[in-house]
Amino acid sequence: MKTNWWFLAIALIVSALASGCEPVIQSGVPDPKLTDRDKQMFALAEPDEWRIPDVRYKIEYQTNEPPGTIIVDTGSNFLYYVLPHGQAIKYRIASGAEYMGWTGRATVGVMKEWPTWMPTASIMERWPEFKVYLQHGPLEGRWDNPLGARALYLFQGNRDTLIRIHGTNEPSEIGQHVSSGCIRMRNMDAIDLYYRVHVGTPVVVVN
Repeated sequence: MKTNWWFLAIALIVSALASGCEPVIQSGVPDPKLTDRDKQMFALAEPDEWRIPDVRYKIEYQTNEPPGTIIVDTGSNFLYYVLPHGQAIKYRIASGAEYMGWTGRATVGVMKEWPTWMPTASIMERWPEFKVYLQHGPLEGRWDNPLGARALYLFQGNRDTLIRIHGTNEPSEIGQHVSSGCIRMRNMDAIDLYYRVHVGTPVVVVN
């Protein structure tokens, strides 16, 4: 069933503005530069990718975490990239369903553009139809891949947590608690964040 995208767009913007007391310094942070592959994939994407606006702001933000840290608030479904001088970039996200939420500290261990996707063992256990991937292997990186345009793989030391911060092929679900534990972003937001971070960037996930 199709959603009334105009009302959804208004709701997202109002929700973003009303979600906290952080004063907005700059609304509508400019879109990042796209690669040729980005443009190719976005041209194939469903219209929903462009009907739903990005809600990305530069805000005043007080934290004890140093600049360059990613802070994920799964309770409110916002992600903050900490900037110097008490500021941050604020992104709307989707996070894990209540019983799947992960919290803790990690670092970005791997970064990938248009990553492949392979269902985890727990996903295949819950949804046996995904076991077909054991036969044909991962889904290639493309516009309809669940990981979207970019993925940050979170590690604790040398151990992969299996938690990702990534794009999505379901932008209408941003703002909800719907994932299997990972942190989803609009693809343009995922690209923007990707260009701001590096392997070793600290990540704090709270609820």
